[in-house]
Amino acid sequence: MNREYAERICLQIFDALDAMYKAEMSIAGLGKQERTRFHHSVQEVIANLEDKLLLPICEQYPDLLPPTEEREPSILFSELAWSEVKLPSSVTEDQLDEVILSLPTPRWRKVVWFVTIAEERYKGLGWAISHEATAARLKVLSDTDRIEGVGDMRHWRNSEVRLKD
Repeated sequence: MNREYAERICLQIFDALDAMYKAEMSIAGLGKQERTRFHHSVQEVIANLEDKLLLPICEQYPDLLPPTEEREPSILFSELAWSEVKLPSSVTEDQLDEVILSLPTPRWRKVVWFVTIAEERYKGLGWAISHEATAARLKVLSDTDRIEGVGDMRHWRNSEVRLKD
């Protein structure tokens, strides 16, 4: 594929992704049962646009791929369970929850955004807590209805959290 076609197709894919992100935001306003049902389908379309269309083109023309945030963790998937997490001895589960619960807003946020912001907060407190541990705790907080979560929390770009309705 020549560069001119690659640029045109990438722009169209970006437009399609923008439309899917808007659909995702609209879905976020639905009730929990409907939101859960539709969220997976939208995430699947987004993943296909990125993985099956955009990335193959950008492998040939890497400069067409939008820059990623430098702060974003290099790991975007984790199967770490909360029961496997070892907190530093100076940090209690209640203290961790207090910090975590101070971060969500009524607006949906990707888990990848959340673990990045949480890590910055932890550093300010002198805590050494991994992104994976935060994601594992988010799953527990979502499963116990202390926050709302949609998507598979192990996949940080394909799951979101917010304050409970």
